[in-house]
Amino acid sequence: MRAPRICGCGHRIVSGERCPCERKRKAEADTRRPSARERGYSTKWDVERTAFLKAHPTCARCPSPATVVDHKAPHRGDHKRFWDRSNWQPLCRPCHDRWKQSRERSA
Repeated sequence: MRAPRICGCGHRIVSGERCPCERKRKAEADTRRPSARERGYSTKWDVERTAFLKAHPTCARCPSPATVVDHKAPHRGDHKRFWDRSNWQPLCRPCHDRWKQSRERSA
C-alpha cells in the first residue's frame, strides 16, 4: 500500500483516491467537452471501427482481444487525421485506459 499524498489544495489523499478539488475540476472540464458524436464518433465511425476490429482482432500491445480502435497520434478534431487508417491501432480496453491515456497525459 502506498503512502497518502498531499494535494495542491492541502488535503491529505489516500492512495488511489482523488481529492474533492480534482473531482470538481474534472467535472467542470467534462461539462465543457463536446460529446463523442460532436467529436466525430458518428455512425460512420461505428461501422469503420467494427470493420477495423474484425480485420485486426488482437491488441497491438498484448495478446488480448482488441475492443478499442485508438488513434496513435491524437487527432484533436482534425478530420483528416481522424479518418487516416494508418493512424489507427487496435487495443484492448486495459491497454487503452492505462497505457495510452497515461502516455497522452504526460505529453
